[in-house]
Amino acid sequence: MASVDQILNDSFAPIGTAAAGVVFYAEPFTGLEIKPILLWLVVAAVFFTLYLGFINLRGFKHAVDLVRGKFDKEGDAGQISRFQALSTSLSGTVGLGNIAGVAVAVSLGGPGAVFWMVLMGFLGMSTKFVEVMLGVKYRVHGSAAHPDKVSGGPMYYLRQGFADRGWPRLGILMGGLFALCGMAGVLGAGPMFQSNQSFAQVMNVMGGESGFWGDKRWIFGLILAVLVGMVILGGIKSIAKTASRIVPFMGILYLATGLIVILMNWQHIPAAVVEIFTLAFDPHSAYGGILGALLVGVQRASFSNEAGLGSAAIAHSAVKTDQPVSQGFVGMLGPFIDTVVICLTTALVIVVSGVHHQETGVAGVELTSRALESGIWGGQYILTLVVLLFAYSTMISWYYYGEKCLTYLIGERDRIVTAYKIFYCAFIVVGSVMVELENVVNFTDSMVFAMAIPNIIGLYVFAPEVKRDLKDYWNKVRRGSQ
Repeated sequence: MASVDQILNDSFAPIGTAAAGVVFYAEPFTGLEIKPILLWLVVAAVFFTLYLGFINLRGFKHAVDLVRGKFDKEGDAGQISRFQALSTSLSGTVGLGNIAGVAVAVSLGGPGAVFWMVLMGFLGMSTKFVEVMLGVKYRVHGSAAHPDKVSGGPMYYLRQGFADRGWPRLGILMGGLFALCGMAGVLGAGPMFQSNQSFAQVMNVMGGESGFWGDKRWIFGLILAVLVGMVILGGIKSIAKTASRIVPFMGILYLATGLIVILMNWQHIPAAVVEIFTLAFDPHSAYGGILGALLVGVQRASFSNEAGLGSAAIAHSAVKTDQPVSQGFVGMLGPFIDTVVICLTTALVIVVSGVHHQETGVAGVELTSRALESGIWGGQYILTLVVLLFAYSTMISWYYYGEKCLTYLIGERDRIVTAYKIFYCAFIVVGSVMVELENVVNFTDSMVFAMAIPNIIGLYVFAPEVKRDLKDYWNKVRRGSQ
């Protein structure tokens, strides 16, 4: 007799396969299975980097000053601080992809994939700048039921931005499509996948199937659900407050652990750097050549920092500011921290330790765990704590994304929002007890990446407006009137 999780997974098979076949379609002609959705994200990142004059470089110091509170003003409309907005956004992107995803990139694309992954993170900063700036500019302040709430994100700037240009129906269609894809994608990317993979890591370090947690999947999921529920009941202020505490701690803990392993293998650092750059441009590499390494690196970076998907703009839209462009600068720090710093640390730990050569057939979080173990006693336990924190922070942030997509479609209805919170937490338990999750993840991943289609179309259309607002903002900064 089939188990419940097998039945659920099998029921998603047709729609999961169909959705993935469309969104993650891979061309069959070159043999490299190039996915148009990835090119869609890459081209946008390159375009906005060039169009805005390398804003990711020339605006970096200003972004740091903004997060430090240098330009904060009392009385600005919004619900959370710049640092809290960035932390909430990062808590949604800094997740298992930074650990398992990077290990997969190194396993499939070789160390050369690391170079392209970091480059995509750098370019993705420009895309994130645009979507966050637009999110704040077109956000909606309050509703009849909740005048203090702020709502924003791609669904709002797509709807209003196209309406302002005389295409209201197109705006309604694009905004609705984004919200529907967000609603469908959130449940897999947030509660189900995160709880499932965090349980797997806990079980692995606690004796496997025969260990203490081997037959307690539902208890693990229930504990996680209660912890998540305690935070999301308080709305964005509670989520942002929690994220602003967890994200710095988990980031510093993981970076410090990784740095120790890297320094313990200091003699291998020059060779590792040479290996990364050499294989990134080696057309005869056994790892698939330049294009193969590039595609794997780009895919993992896109999964990790979500630049172009529009999700971060939802969190940043609640910030206290009257200067949308300023929050765009803050938002672009997300891909830098997520991909350039954290993902690069994971990659260097794996490459300098040499486990990617020693451990054949091992990939994902297990490969990262082996790398940390090779340098620090108990490294796997530190990684387990980090995995739990990464997964927990992702779940609370992605709840907020789902709620905002829901309220965009149906309005601020307290009873429905409360029911959605219970529904979301229930999916944490479902995710933890499921052994077979492939088809569910295929469907939800497809929906998450489908968000990039209407979002980036909007970004291109609104690009001249963004450039004009950026020019005006820089003039204010130079005059000291920002």
